Amino acid sequence: MAVVIELPPLVDHHCHGIVRGDLGIASFEAYLTESDAPAASGTTYFDTQTGFAVRRWCPPLLGLEPHCPLARYLARRRELGAYETARLLLRGSGIGTYVVDTGLPGDLTTPAELAAAGGGAEREIVRLERLAEDVAETCDSAEALVEAVAEAVHAASDTAAGFKSITAYRHGLGLAPEPPPPGEVRRAAGTWLAARRDGGTRLTDPVLLRHLLWTAVATGLPLQLHTGFGDPDLRLHHADPALLTDFARATAGTGADLVLLHCYPYHRQAAYLANVFPHVYADVGLALTHVGARAGAVFAEFLELAPFGKLLFSTDAYGLPELYVTGAEAFRGAVREVLGGWVADGAWAAADARRVAGMVAADNARRLYRLP
Repeated sequence: MAVVIELPPLVDHHCHGIVRGDLGIASFEAYLTESDAPAASGTTYFDTQTGFAVRRWCPPLLGLEPHCPLARYLARRRELGAYETARLLLRGSGIGTYVVDTGLPGDLTTPAELAAAGGGAEREIVRLERLAEDVAETCDSAEALVEAVAEAVHAASDTAAGFKSITAYRHGLGLAPEPPPPGEVRRAAGTWLAARRDGGTRLTDPVLLRHLLWTAVATGLPLQLHTGFGDPDLRLHHADPALLTDFARATAGTGADLVLLHCYPYHRQAAYLANVFPHVYADVGLALTHVGARAGAVFAEFLELAPFGKLLFSTDAYGLPELYVTGAEAFRGAVREVLGGWVADGAWAAADARRVAGMVAADNARRLYRLP
């Protein structure tokens, strides 16, 4: 007998804004992949697990049949307009709270705009590297930069739900785990400011990246860390969360929690870290969206080692409201397949399955980010 596992309104603990305007087929397709290049000649990113998931789950929310032809779906999207499309899709996703990383560039909706369209609540995640780069625009000395960054992080902590770092992109996760000495930080700040005057902008210095991480840890708020796959700016083997083992050990007892984002294909390593370090959490988002119909298998692998109170749902949706829908549906399908299957096999009690589903869907994020 099939087991019904109802989920509460989801807390999407890591997501991004969506584009405000209408999209053509090429610009729409670009958001279905982590690649920064067009699909190879004779192929399309619509022929992916993500593309198929969009055509399965999104058309019914716009009044069309599942798996309808792509041209018909995009025509309906244009007919409704960007805002009404976003409103229908977001409100049909089952997401009630959006915890939004505001560090991406572009004309994207703010957290408040996203939540208004979705009929939900919102909180902000502040991206450390973007914050430091913005602050650097106003500084003319290393001392001023170090002081201004500290003040900016402290000010952000008054309203933000947490912080995020993309150290995995900028250097890799194999950083020295301890806080850098103040003298090293000032020297690195001076070198970076000089490089900026010569046209450089991105923060890639490992000393400054470590300093940012420890500055965020000092606030006591959760610190999200990109791990696992991403766009080609990343070197995948430098994004293995196991590289954070010493940092996790060094931050134990500080009062700040570490949240390992995405994780795939290293999700078993992330689950291990969540198992052995009480302040480490793991995120099932992005991975489930991109593996599509295989979401149940990946979700089950997360559950092999990770304590159930340490796993968090997210979509990592960016640009398209469709990605909120597909991320949420991939998660719901994985819950039905995996937890429902374990109940049917007698391995789990139905009450436990429902309780764990609610924890991962919303309760863990509400506790971690101190959400109402």
